[in-house]
Amino acid sequence: MPQHNTTTYKGVLSVKSYVFRVELIEEDDGRWSAGVPVLPGCATWGYTREEALHNIHDAVEAYIRDLHNAGEDIPKNATTQVIEEPVVAVTV
Repeated sequence: MPQHNTTTYKGVLSVKSYVFRVELIEEDDGRWSAGVPVLPGCATWGYTREEALHNIHDAVEAYIRDLHNAGEDIPKNATTQVIEEPVVAVTV
């Protein structure tokens, strides 16, 4: 799921895109659970796989916004990609 951190340097907008690995699990009752291991506590669910993916996208955006507002760094590990430009991610 991409997230953006923007800063301006000499009138130029600098964008970083973050791509986080999502764990997606179909539960015994048919619901889907989704979580991002590198973001502790960032998890959600949905009645369908697509709903769970949509919900985790929203959860990651809120999580990163809260980190940014608190002045904290975005956690990164081997499963996180940081791209020094804007990207569009499509999940199929």
